[in-house]
Amino acid sequence: MSELEIDRIRPGAAANFIGGHAVVGKGRTFEVLRPSDGQLLAPLHAADEAQLAEAVENAARAQKQSGWATMEPRGRMKLLHRWADAIEADAAWLAPLEAAGSTRTLAEVRAWDVPYTAGCIRFFAEFADKHGGEVASTTPDKLGLTITEPYGVVGAIAPWNLPLVMAAWKLGPALAAGNAVVLKPSELTPFSVVRLAELAVEAGIPAGLFNVVQGGGADIGDALVRAEQIGKVSFTGSTRTGRAIMTACAETGPKPVTLELGGKSPQIVFADADLDKASAIVAKAITLNAGQVCVAGSRLLVHESVMEPVVERITKAFAAHRIGATWDARTTMGPIVSERQLETIDGMVSRALSAGGEALTGGTRASAPQQGSFYEPTLLAGLSQDAEAVQGEIFGPVLTLQTFADEDEALSLANGTRYGLAAGVHTTDISRALRAVRALEAGTVWVNRYGRSDDHMLPTGGFKQSGVGKDLGREAYLGNCKSKTALIGV
Repeated sequence: MSELEIDRIRPGAAANFIGGHAVVGKGRTFEVLRPSDGQLLAPLHAADEAQLAEAVENAARAQKQSGWATMEPRGRMKLLHRWADAIEADAAWLAPLEAAGSTRTLAEVRAWDVPYTAGCIRFFAEFADKHGGEVASTTPDKLGLTITEPYGVVGAIAPWNLPLVMAAWKLGPALAAGNAVVLKPSELTPFSVVRLAELAVEAGIPAGLFNVVQGGGADIGDALVRAEQIGKVSFTGSTRTGRAIMTACAETGPKPVTLELGGKSPQIVFADADLDKASAIVAKAITLNAGQVCVAGSRLLVHESVMEPVVERITKAFAAHRIGATWDARTTMGPIVSERQLETIDGMVSRALSAGGEALTGGTRASAPQQGSFYEPTLLAGLSQDAEAVQGEIFGPVLTLQTFADEDEALSLANGTRYGLAAGVHTTDISRALRAVRALEAGTVWVNRYGRSDDHMLPTGGFKQSGVGKDLGREAYLGNCKSKTALIGV
């Protein structure tokens, strides 16, 4: 797709979606810029607090009046499948809309994001008629049951880095379990989820079950999680914001929360690893989406005996990237989401260099044909374990390098941050791999690979300050249900 065709993607002013209709917001107006060239994509008219309250009330009413929660489960499943079909059929519009305003290249969105979004909805649709309660073991004169019910309305706040995919993580399990959802996307990438909501209504999902409200986190996001009729909250984003959300849910509930928060994920390369394979995986895990992924493998821990060949391979992989606009078919690594985020990345790298670190490659803003926000893939060496760049989430294509002498040191370094979202282990020794899986303080550990599978069954979530609860898998579905106990005398 050409830049001219991308330029035609101009979302309308009605970017909130309430009660089955697009609605012009009455709150603040944001300028949504295209990260690839800094040009205006469209103004965003956010909701005000009255519209937010209307969206929550509308969702609660729709959830009850439509019979969504009490519908024959197979009927709910069929409607969700119909919605997934509509998402895939709409790829010609949905993919460029997503790519123009985000960091995701058009090729990636077409090949992965749109099919994955539809697949996620389909996966959770299958739970609707396949999960029931349980009969408890009791005495012969009693019948004990556990019954699952929806919370009612789920308040969801999605991040900017994978707008469609992250929305599907929240929408799929919540709707399949019988809830309604009010979703606030990021004000940086607000438009593609509105199209998802339109497609849901077109597919036959009752109007009001999926509402979209636009706005900033400090006002609309906070009001959403504090709304009285919100029964459960799901959030993906920074640890700092996650703490604020948990506090708000405690003050106004308490309400259950699912929080996927920050990460500083290590990738451990042992001396016996396949160095070609491991190096390629390590390089991809920090340059995918320009490093703007919660589980980005941002810390390389490599055995001192193989440090040089691994660095050589990663440096070559970094240099092979073509940095450019999301709509350029030649682009292999897209932009940083905003100039502000690029300045944050560059500031952390600059401070690392001033503190004695060395940029083995990169370390600076990248030049590109467009005047967008781009950063060179960067490998930082010479930093101590307590350095800011080693401990803090950079959320860009910046990989720190540390060496270790033995397995114990590798695991100690890997666990030596406040985060525990993911980790990677590269070794041909299965015993060592199993020891590492058990020892690593992370919600997900990948061995001789890095990155989630497309089957949606494996849950994801963090330890320590990387969050609570799980997205994906059976755990995500059950996390959108509350359990009721019944004991019947017979």
